[in-house]
Amino acid sequence: MISMNWVKDYVDLEGEDLKELAVKVTKGGLNVEGVITNHIDHLVIGEVVECYPHPDSDHLNVCKVNDGTEVRQIVCGASNVRAGIKVIVALPGAVLPGDFEIKAGKIRGVESNGMICAKFELGLEEKTEETYAAGITELGSDAIVGNDPLEYLGLDDTIYDLDNHKRRNNDVYYHIGFAYEVATVLNKKVKLPEADYKEIKDDINDHFKLEVKTDKCPYYMAKMVKNVKVGESPDFIKKRLKSAGMRSINNVVDISNYVMLEYCQPMHFFDYDSLGDHILVRDAKDGEEIITLDGKNRVLKSSDIVITDGNKPVCIAGVMGGENTEVEDTTTTILIESAIFDSVSIRNTANRLDLRSEASIRYGKGLNYEYTKKAIDRACYLLEKYAGGEVLSGTVLHDKVDKSLKEVDFIAEDINKLLGIEISDDDVKTELERLDFEYTYNNGKFHVIIPRRRLDVEPNINDIAEEIGRFYGYENLVSTIPRVQVRRGCYAPDVKIRKDISKRLRALGLNEVKTYTLTSPEMANMFKYDDMECITLPNPMSVDKSIIRTSILPSLLNTYNYNKARKVNDIMIYELAKTYNKDYEETMKCALLMNGNYILNSWSNTTIKVDFYLIKGIIENILNYLGFKNRYEFVVDKDIKDLHPGISARILLDRKPIGIIGKVHPSIEKGDIYVAEFAVNPLMSTVKPIKFKEANKYPEMVKDVAFIVDNEVTNSELETAIKKSGGRLLSDVEIFDIYRDIEDGKKSMAYKLTFKDENKTLSDEEVMQVFNKIIDDVVSKMNAKLRG
Repeated sequence: MISMNWVKDYVDLEGEDLKELAVKVTKGGLNVEGVITNHIDHLVIGEVVECYPHPDSDHLNVCKVNDGTEVRQIVCGASNVRAGIKVIVALPGAVLPGDFEIKAGKIRGVESNGMICAKFELGLEEKTEETYAAGITELGSDAIVGNDPLEYLGLDDTIYDLDNHKRRNNDVYYHIGFAYEVATVLNKKVKLPEADYKEIKDDINDHFKLEVKTDKCPYYMAKMVKNVKVGESPDFIKKRLKSAGMRSINNVVDISNYVMLEYCQPMHFFDYDSLGDHILVRDAKDGEEIITLDGKNRVLKSSDIVITDGNKPVCIAGVMGGENTEVEDTTTTILIESAIFDSVSIRNTANRLDLRSEASIRYGKGLNYEYTKKAIDRACYLLEKYAGGEVLSGTVLHDKVDKSLKEVDFIAEDINKLLGIEISDDDVKTELERLDFEYTYNNGKFHVIIPRRRLDVEPNINDIAEEIGRFYGYENLVSTIPRVQVRRGCYAPDVKIRKDISKRLRALGLNEVKTYTLTSPEMANMFKYDDMECITLPNPMSVDKSIIRTSILPSLLNTYNYNKARKVNDIMIYELAKTYNKDYEETMKCALLMNGNYILNSWSNTTIKVDFYLIKGIIENILNYLGFKNRYEFVVDKDIKDLHPGISARILLDRKPIGIIGKVHPSIEKGDIYVAEFAVNPLMSTVKPIKFKEANKYPEMVKDVAFIVDNEVTNSELETAIKKSGGRLLSDVEIFDIYRDIEDGKKSMAYKLTFKDENKTLSDEEVMQVFNKIIDDVVSKMNAKLRG
């Protein structure tokens, strides 16, 4: 509950409609759940100028009442009504509690134009036999006729019922904190309450000693006030405490509560004569006991914090004081404690003891050490003014608080990105000034220091953007699509290439298998083509799982044998897995094994059996798909371990070996088993963006040619020679026939040559010129001759 009369002490609210202000505060992000006010329209101070008995009643009186505008006639039944007194008058049109509207009319035949009221009829006090018998409320002679009687009585307060979000900590849990919120909304400044007091020459350090032996108390401040006179509080303190839901006890206790509601700093007033000259702040001992101010015996734990006189506890720190040092009517010297305790510890203690006091709620949310000092000065000022106290000079202080600044650097664009708006540097300056956030501005960059009172604002751009946004006005935001950086979702490079290869192989009709990384010594010694040394496990579970493999092919061979034993004739399998060498370097490899019929269609009697060229075509398909066209080649190698010496080759990428391909040696497995294996890692590091070309608009020309060459000449050599001679007009070379034994030691190799120009239609003369050049070059350089 926040008293707006109280807030007026700190912020100028002259002329403000408090109900409209509640709406503005709510739009600013702090929910005012209810506006409670005693104000009643058409309620004025009146003076009874004449009073005589009603002609038709033995208990009613007819009164002539001056309301400041006119003298009106009102019939009144109160026993204490009489001429010469000032009263509360409800004019016609006033609506009293219970929806009772005052209207002009006649009472027992006599005209009555209003109502002279008692406090209980206005909802200002409870209706009892005593208040009913007391009659109407009589005002003092200083009351000004025509003015608002509630304002005169000091009962015209408007109370805001706040729905404090738990994220907001304590920053609006007290009147000065809420005043900053209101000041920001209205673009005004806050004036802190008066706290100037005089100190006598006597020093507190000559009378008092402080010890802190716990890390849960980072800040403890003490002041001493003597010659205090305990008595009744001033009316304004009692009314403001009542508006906050607290009852008045005496001027000393009320001042501690009053300052807590001002600065959110709970304080404890000790009777110095009962306390003694020593305070020790420490962790409680398990089983330690204390009788608190509510008269109950509390059993403590070591997780609690206690204030002691050096021996016994006199207060459960941050929760409730002890009965043994309570301020009594006879108290004359007070020791004021203003401290900060560990918030988590206070919450746990309050929950365990079921003792959630006003102090523990505030301690549990965290406090600002700057207000800890201001609060104790304010308490000293009020004790001096309203309790006749004399403040001793000096302060006893324990200070271990982290005083590092909460600083943020940003530019206006950072705010715009988070809020999705266009806010200028000048707008940012305006909002920071309204928030009373200290800042500097240099070359478009803001440096902001967050005030310590704002415990809820962390030093990051997100919190600054939220503060600026809520007071700039969310209703001012234009409905636009948020401007955020969008990043394309994709797999990590190693995952992507593995998935691309796997999908392509499945599309080509192969099935994926998963085999063990661990293998036997015999299998680990097979297909040793890259001189990688294996890791042998020091304590294997079994011999057949004792070595970490460097090649996947032996495992695929095992899978082949398993399926063959179960009458599976056509086997097309692959595996993608990591292999490891003795230096713990991992290599992702892709291995293929193919056997049997790749395509079998008994209806049309079509069969394509697996051979070297088929598995080579699959490897080519994969590499082309990944963007490596014209960057790979197959080089014959007759010395690859466990491969047929006449049907084996190494796979080169950019002239560097990445794998092998060939037929499994008959000494290992009989039958036409073809395998291939290549490392995936080089494909990730050397892949380049694929360049796409527009489809050619001009027709192409195709020529066939066959050459008779030595049996030792390979397709790769002959194809390279043809491409080199063909130049830019030769777009494609494709072998379509090999005929052996055409002559002794010779073979025929036939090619389809495709010619095209992207800029024009080729003529026969242009194509024949290039075609003849190819024939002449191949015949002369490759020791070949044209067939047919």
